[in-house]
Amino acid sequence: MKISILHTSNNHPIKPWLLNWIDTQKNLHEIDLVDTKENLVEGDILFLISCSEFISKKERDKFKKTLLIHASDLPKGRGWSPHIWEILNGAEQIVISLLEAEDKIDSGDIWKKVKVNISKNALYDEINRDIFIAELKLMEFAISNFNNVIVQKQSNIDSTYWPKRTSKESELNLNKTINEQFDIIRVSDPNRFPAFFYKNGKKFILKIEVNDE
Repeated sequence: MKISILHTSNNHPIKPWLLNWIDTQKNLHEIDLVDTKENLVEGDILFLISCSEFISKKERDKFKKTLLIHASDLPKGRGWSPHIWEILNGAEQIVISLLEAEDKIDSGDIWKKVKVNISKNALYDEINRDIFIAELKLMEFAISNFNNVIVQKQSNIDSTYWPKRTSKESELNLNKTINEQFDIIRVSDPNRFPAFFYKNGKKFILKIEVNDE
């Protein structure tokens, strides 16, 4: 099978996982990892993984199927960084959806959903690990079930949308306790969107790690 993965966020923590997964699949399939749609060629499956580019129908038609993975129980939680928003709202379980790409964001037919349990003490890297493992398994499901999958249509009636997160969402309030802001701290990527606060006119970065001693 000829597979392309469009991954436009080169500093995203899933990239090493994708590279390792491709290495495990190289004797089974022809897989290309590209960082811009300009480098896409035709094939069987196009996976959009942490992709910020809009892929038009004309571009999708180069492939038999164009699929993406979204960390919410679609149609609820369309939009950006859904699992982060959900954890901040108290979620201890995240649904990961494999779906077809369409012009309207996160509206395509669902191929499969899986559930991932998130510990209340899990930090960003542990959260990423569990979600990335689920995403790679969904990619393998798509390949294995390419010709016989039964899709589920989405309803727009129950749809909800999360807004795009910025670095501002990682700012801490000095007047609140660590306990009150623990979820903000633990979901903040220390490399891309670290938790921070301002004190005496200076910006301070706060990083957290587990000490099992």
